[in-house]
Amino acid sequence: MSSVASQLLAWYDRHRRDLPWRAPPGAANDPYRVWLSEIMLQQTTVATVGPYFHAFLERWPTVEALAAAPLDDVLHAWQGLGYYARARNLHACARAVATEHGGRFPDTEEGLAALPGIGPYTAAAIAAIAFDRKATVVDGNVERVVARLFALETPLPDAKPEIRRLTATLVPEQRAGDFAQGLMDLGATICVPANPKCILCPLTDPCRARAAGFAA
Repeated sequence: MSSVASQLLAWYDRHRRDLPWRAPPGAANDPYRVWLSEIMLQQTTVATVGPYFHAFLERWPTVEALAAAPLDDVLHAWQGLGYYARARNLHACARAVATEHGGRFPDTEEGLAALPGIGPYTAAAIAAIAFDRKATVVDGNVERVVARLFALETPLPDAKPEIRRLTATLVPEQRAGDFAQGLMDLGATICVPANPKCILCPLTDPCRARAAGFAA
C-alpha cells in the first residue's frame, strides 16, 4: 500500500473537484473557509452548501466579521441548511476564535477540537486541509474507499475503528490535506456506492475488493 498516496495524489492533481472553499492548486487554504465549509457540509450535500457558502462569505468575509454579527442574523442566513444547533455553534466558535485566539484558528487537532461545534472529524479535516497536519480524515466517502481498498468484510458501523486505523497508515507525511480531499473526491466521483467506476480509478491495482471481484 506504500504507493497508494502517490497514486491518489497524482490523480487528484488532474481531477480534483473545483469547490468554492478550495484554494487553487499550489495555494494555501484559508482556515476560515475550510472551517465554514466543514460545518455547513455536516449532514448537507455539496450542491446545497455552495450558495450558502458564497452568501456567508459575502456578508461575513472573515471570522471576526462573523463573530461580530448578531446571532439572529446568522440563524436567519442559515435557514435551509437545517440543524440550527450547528449555526449557534458556528457563531460561538467564531467568537471564541476572535476573542481567545486573536482571529486565528488553532493549527492542531487538539486546539481545534476545544472550540465549540468542532468534533474529532471536523478537527482532523481542518488540521489536514488548512494546515497540512498529518491528520486522519474519515467521512462516508473515505470509509467506502478504504473498506474496498482493504476488502473489509465487517459491515459499518462496526468497521469504523478498523477503517480509521487503516486510513492512518496511508496518510503521507506531506500533502495530508490533499490526500484527504483526494480520498473524498474519489469516493464522491469514482468509488461511488453503486456501480463504482473501477476502470477510471487510480487505485485499481492495490484495491483488494477489485482483485477479489466484489468492489460493486
